[in-house]
Amino acid sequence: MPVIGDRPELNLKTVVYATDFSPCSKNAGLYAARMADYSSAKLLVTHAFTLAQAAMEVEIGDRRLSQQRDTLTHLLSNEAALLGADPVKAIPVLLEGDPEYVIPGLADTHEPSMIVLGTHGGGRIERGVIGSVAEKILRSTRWPALTVGPQVPPLSKQLFPFERILFATDFTVAATNAAIYALTFAEVFGAKIDVLNVIQEAVIEHPDRLADLQTRFFSALDALVPQCAKEFCDPRTYVAVGGAHDKIVEHIRGRSIDLLVLGIRKTSHISMEMRTSGAFRIIVDAPCPVLTIRS
Repeated sequence: MPVIGDRPELNLKTVVYATDFSPCSKNAGLYAARMADYSSAKLLVTHAFTLAQAAMEVEIGDRRLSQQRDTLTHLLSNEAALLGADPVKAIPVLLEGDPEYVIPGLADTHEPSMIVLGTHGGGRIERGVIGSVAEKILRSTRWPALTVGPQVPPLSKQLFPFERILFATDFTVAATNAAIYALTFAEVFGAKIDVLNVIQEAVIEHPDRLADLQTRFFSALDALVPQCAKEFCDPRTYVAVGGAHDKIVEHIRGRSIDLLVLGIRKTSHISMEMRTSGAFRIIVDAPCPVLTIRS
């Protein structure tokens, strides 16, 4: 079983807040500003767009700023101004191109970074358009990404952002990489940690083996968190049986979790039932932000 190694310092140089100007994005902006504040990091407020044909003709033919670019520039500047009160300075960065590439590219340019974005998810038909941008960014970035879904309450100035963190694991190397960030956030924010493993019913060959499996996983979860971390994050371990999505969301609600930490990879038994679409379902339904670590 992989063990947690040395945790990284939360020495972010830049927080990249990607907005589409929706209410969910605005809530994500509050989290981005708070993260930049705690990390003494620069806050880049960005939006990626593609020029419409008519706007392109104006800019190429008339060699002047199109209405589309002018409108987006003003919207972005206004959003940055709302978030840029001391001690955080927010810098608007309008990007032209596919957000799947240009937003992670911006984070790469200003590394070490964190990307913060909101998503409103949408229904099964809508999600193909609405959710796809967020999913693609989560898939393509090598930096930690904090996503704020539609079920997350607005962040108030008085609310301390992360008091209890949930780390959901299936004991793979990718999950362990995410655990390192869970421990780092717990120490930086003075948070407590819940560690959850979900056993799928299909892997239980005989019902009478469930107790043995749970005992084994409880021991593994206890061993996953090093003794030095136990002194500051007071870890609580949990083993649940069922679907990863339902059990994780249920745990978040039942334990008043403020941040969920997940590792994203191509295969897994939480697997994101999870490949990012499964993880994205959790992000959309979770009543707290989700920090994803891609490996």
